[in-house]
Amino acid sequence: MSRTALLLMDLQAGHLAHVPDDYLPRAVRALRTARAAGVPVIHVALRLRPGHIDAHPRNKTFGALPTHLFTPDDPGAAIHPDVAPSNGEIVVYKNRVSAFAGNNLQQILAAQGIGHLVLAGIATGGIVLSTALQAADLDYRVTVLSDACADPDPGLHDTLVERVLARRGEVTTVEAWGRALGAAARARPARPVAR
Repeated sequence: MSRTALLLMDLQAGHLAHVPDDYLPRAVRALRTARAAGVPVIHVALRLRPGHIDAHPRNKTFGALPTHLFTPDDPGAAIHPDVAPSNGEIVVYKNRVSAFAGNNLQQILAAQGIGHLVLAGIATGGIVLSTALQAADLDYRVTVLSDACADPDPGLHDTLVERVLARRGEVTTVEAWGRALGAAARARPARPVAR
C-alpha cells in the first residue's frame, strides 16, 4: 500500500504577501496535522538561479520577474518560519510552476513509496493547479486541502477548488483530513507484542 505525503508548496514570504493574512494559520494547521499523524512532509519552494539564467524572457510568469527575486540571496524566497522544515523533512526546489519542474521530486516520491499527495500552498491557480494536474496524470492519488490553499484572486480559488480540482482528485479541509487520518489510525489492527 502506498504512503501519503503532504506537499507544502511555495509558502515563501514573497508569495505570502499576496494572500490574506488569515491564510498562514491554516497552512500551519495542515503542517501540524501531518506531523501529528506521522505523515511525511515535503516542502516545495521556487528557486531560480542568480540573474534568472534559467527563466526564458518569453515565459510570462518567470521572464517578467525582476532578476533578484526568488534567488538563493532573496529574503522573500525563504520559507516562512511558521512552516519551516523541521529535521528530516525534505525540501525540493522547483524552477517553474509545477512542484515537479526542474527537480527530482518524482524520484523522491518513488523512493519513499508515496502514491498519495496531499496538496497545500500558494497559489491555487499556480502551483496547486499545475501540480494536481501533473500528479493525477502521473497516477498519484491527489487530495487538495481547500482551506490550506490560497490565491491572490479568491474567486479563482473558489472556481478551481469547486469545479476543476475536484475532478482530478479529492477536495477536503484540513479539519476533515485530520479526522480521516485519526479514523484510519484507529482502524489499523494492533501489532502483536513480541514475547
